[in-house]
Amino acid sequence: MSDTHASTTADSHGSHDEHGHAADTIGPIDVKMWGVGLVGVIVAVVMIACFVLATGFSFVA
Repeated sequence: MSDTHASTTADSHGSHDEHGHAADTIGPIDVKMWGVGLVGVIVAVVMIACFVLATGFSFVA
């Protein structure tokens, strides 16, 4: 992996790109991992609901 630095020329705004790298692009959405994350959240909500039902938890003091 090479690391090239920008020359001392300024861009149209008069600033200098210190690192000389092009803008990074975001890759494709990983549907499988988002699905697994969503399943994890659903399981957590179900577990919390079961805990609340089993203990009779209430916010009323």
